[in-house]
Amino acid sequence: MKRMDLQKTSHENLSQETGSSSTNVLVAQKPNRWLVILSLLSLYTLWGGTYLAMRVSLEGFPPLFVAGFRQLIAGVILYVFLRLRGHKGPTRAQWFGALVVGGLLLLIGNGGVVYAEQWVSSGLAALALGAIPLWAALFSGLFGRWPRPLEWCGLAVGFAGLVLLNLENGFRANPLGAIILLISPVSWALGSILSQHLPSPKGLMASAAQMVAGGVLLFIVGAGLGERMTSIPGPRPLGAMIYLIVGGSLIAFSAYGYLLRYTRPAVATSYAYVNPLVAVGLGVALAGEHITLLGIVAMLTILSGVGLVSLGREKCRD
Repeated sequence: MKRMDLQKTSHENLSQETGSSSTNVLVAQKPNRWLVILSLLSLYTLWGGTYLAMRVSLEGFPPLFVAGFRQLIAGVILYVFLRLRGHKGPTRAQWFGALVVGGLLLLIGNGGVVYAEQWVSSGLAALALGAIPLWAALFSGLFGRWPRPLEWCGLAVGFAGLVLLNLENGFRANPLGAIILLISPVSWALGSILSQHLPSPKGLMASAAQMVAGGVLLFIVGAGLGERMTSIPGPRPLGAMIYLIVGGSLIAFSAYGYLLRYTRPAVATSYAYVNPLVAVGLGVALAGEHITLLGIVAMLTILSGVGLVSLGREKCRD
């Protein structure tokens, strides 16, 4: 009798273990602490520099070509590398998910930023995208995770910062740039949330598929808008493009995908604290850009709102 009970207990334990591994991948594949740290550092530094690199690349490339060429080349390199190492290619459903996420993140999100930087400084563009965690908090409600009181307070503060930012001279002089930079963070936040719920390949293959899909979409839209290469780019825009491909896409975008899969959205989007500071500093130091007192107040207000949202999430978990 004891033997039968023991066999029954062991069979139930085995069933529970196999069931949990199939329904919750995160339990079986815990994030590597050092990979999380390195991924965050790459987002903080490399993505902080992409805003200036995008502005420099516009000296030799059309705007959507900048984003499309960068993402497509990086995506193809990563895809071929992974396939050669024996990774499975995406299924049809996973390619569809990559098309949706890549369109939101890279076509509207990243492509919109490059397009707006024809008129708006790289520092102001980075400040506008500092609101991504605010939108992400709202979109989380689509999946049953509505903001708590402290998070609502953070959202109010953050959006007040956006209003101040749109009073900045760079935005008032270029209303189209302001509109695009209001839409881009909304699209990026929605794509980040949906990436956790749509079918996607495992590991880095998800990032590769999203970059390939997003790059193709960017080229299609750019061609539809009449973008053409009229001359050979000089050393500065070529160097900026190389930085965007290697640092901004191959390394940083892949790191972002890793963080979205294995950490909380608040952690994955925490680069919004640092990127504006890096981008503004580089723009002032290397590109002769200027930021007014109103811009500084707007930056501090937005970052305070993001901080309150993240703090509200942490208290909710305690």
